[in-house]
Amino acid sequence: MSSKQSGRVAAASKSKKSGKSSTDEKAEDVLQAVVIADSFQDRFKPFTLEKPRCLLPLAGVPIIEYTLEALAANGVQEVYIYCGAHSEEIDNYIHESARFNPTSIISPFSTLELIRVTDATSVGDFLRDLDKRAIVSGDFIVVHGDLVTNVPLADALAKHKKRREANRDACMTMVLRSIGVEPHRAAKSRVIQPIFVVGLDDGRCLQYDELLPGESFDLDMSIPGEDYEIRADLIDCGIDICTLDILALWSESFDYELPRRNFLHGVLKDWELNGKMIYTEILDEGYACRASNLKLYDCITKDIIGRWAFPIVPESNFVHGQTFKRTMEGSCFEDGVITARGSSVKSSIIGSHSSVGDKTAVHSSVIGRRCKIGKNVTIKESYIWDDVTIEDGATIEHSIIANSAAIGKGVRVPNGTLISFRVRVGDGQKLPENPPARISLLTEGKMPSPTDASLVGPEGIGSLYQEPVDEDEDEEDDQKVRAAALEENSLMYSLGHLSLSSLSISTLASQDAYDSDGESNISGSPGPGVSSPGRLSPFEPDAFHGDAVHGLVDALRADDNEDFDSAKLEFMGLRLANNASDASMRRAIAVAFAHRAAELMSPEHGGLEPTKAAERAFTAKKGAVKFISEVGVGGDSKMLQAEFALALQKALLGIKGLEVLRAGALLAAMLQQLYNLDVLEEDGILTWWADKRAGEDDNLNKVKEKCRVLVDWLENADEEDDDDDEDEDDSD
Repeated sequence: MSSKQSGRVAAASKSKKSGKSSTDEKAEDVLQAVVIADSFQDRFKPFTLEKPRCLLPLAGVPIIEYTLEALAANGVQEVYIYCGAHSEEIDNYIHESARFNPTSIISPFSTLELIRVTDATSVGDFLRDLDKRAIVSGDFIVVHGDLVTNVPLADALAKHKKRREANRDACMTMVLRSIGVEPHRAAKSRVIQPIFVVGLDDGRCLQYDELLPGESFDLDMSIPGEDYEIRADLIDCGIDICTLDILALWSESFDYELPRRNFLHGVLKDWELNGKMIYTEILDEGYACRASNLKLYDCITKDIIGRWAFPIVPESNFVHGQTFKRTMEGSCFEDGVITARGSSVKSSIIGSHSSVGDKTAVHSSVIGRRCKIGKNVTIKESYIWDDVTIEDGATIEHSIIANSAAIGKGVRVPNGTLISFRVRVGDGQKLPENPPARISLLTEGKMPSPTDASLVGPEGIGSLYQEPVDEDEDEEDDQKVRAAALEENSLMYSLGHLSLSSLSISTLASQDAYDSDGESNISGSPGPGVSSPGRLSPFEPDAFHGDAVHGLVDALRADDNEDFDSAKLEFMGLRLANNASDASMRRAIAVAFAHRAAELMSPEHGGLEPTKAAERAFTAKKGAVKFISEVGVGGDSKMLQAEFALALQKALLGIKGLEVLRAGALLAAMLQQLYNLDVLEEDGILTWWADKRAGEDDNLNKVKEKCRVLVDWLENADEEDDDDDEDEDDSD
């Protein structure tokens, strides 16, 4: 049997096309896509020892369904899925799919062909094979089988085509997503930081690099053009619009393995030699992210639960047979779910025919189909796949439990634990916390592993999964790469073992990375005329900002009677874990409360007037006002109060979709509320008003001017108080 072959999906596809498979007969407007469905940097072990990553469930849906749905929504007609390991499982899944089976009359694709390259060791091997097969006839899209997106690509495709017509050397367009003022969770889950140098006028990518913790960025001063910016605030969702020239470049360099670290870096470095130009399409709207490691899997799932990826929500039910419905408590249940009267389920997804026992609490989690959850169980921020049994009194915290696993009575599964298929943990076991356990029935070689009774108990089944170690890789750089791989292969967010340097790129997005003159302190900064580090506002995320903002906003949104103490504890824990500065805390708190207030003004959340929105944002949760006063402001000093007012001003101005004048009206209402609540005093607000930073550009000044009535009132009230004091003195 040849090592390179196409599966039965391909055969079915060709019969559907009725003989029109020749590339010469294809219409020019047929949109083609290549899906890379294999992972050569596997961050999902031990789960992927038994199942391909693209078929793992994410929010109750196999990941590849999101990818194929996105291609269908963008009008792709011909799809070629490349895979190596687990190719038969992917073949079977596609062939049995109700929507994407190429023989189905409801399939959105005219062609869906699965191509197996069993001896491939990299993405480069796939693309070189694609070049040899000559099955794409013109421009095509390359994505990975772990892509979750709702982004329309029509504009990017049109711009790519226009550039191509103007210059045949414009060979690729990368679709990237800006992080934004309120950053995507994915932004802070990264260990390896991508850096793009982009032309300001045309979006041409001029340099690309990836930095590990502790490394600084060196700009190549020979890059073409004069006006460019260094972007560290982009999510690379792995969507590339390519020409056939791209395949030729891959075939010419057999040492290229990875699309970015090798191919993109090399092509840009040798641009004078090859003459090819690569462009970027940077999006500010829409959702796009790859579930390429466990942290991103966690981020995307939370975004879907929190409806940040709308219309990608469970109740869309775009997979055949799903019956999800949204509940009043913000959860989504399929038909046949049974929850005991004394149970509590919040912000979670539960699949069909699963049951939740009495006095069990499920929070921000996903439970698959046919699961049995006992009594007095606590499940928090965890992902329970199909056919799992969890006995009474167990506790599951921020972990993944795969299909058909069983957790015994009273078992504690701590933060970051990975329990693979069919593992059983016996009653009363306490699994290790540091490092968290990865438990499997298989070894790296996919051979059965002997059970470790000390780990899973005498009635348990399973043992610790150990990553193989290459003894030859002992150089410092290889150690850093391995450390980064370990970090990405975990649900936990600790970066302590990586020894971050003060010159790490993680400081690039922080105000602390600038000196008093606003010049960058990052090594390798460009000279005059260059935007560096590129559209990074003072509210761009540092290592702390993203999770802090999301945590606070989620707490403010929660429909329960709990006070703000738990949110405060989580916030302070993040602060300590990331060694965040007081300024970083102030920014995060300002962004969170500003976002919540602006959200309450939207029609979807009640359409409140600014005054009511500000009042509810601050007072709906008991303890929130005290939290702002003690942590956000941090003291009675008028300077600290002015800093918080300035942080609110900039936060409101940065909210997408909120008009400048509406932002000003909301700021005035929020300052008025904080004054009434004794968080801000007259001197604090007046000090902010006099601060030059509050009006340093046109938009800031417009927002500030909407607060003039409040400031005038405060000044007049202060004068009246002085007059009253003088009158009392005269009467004496």
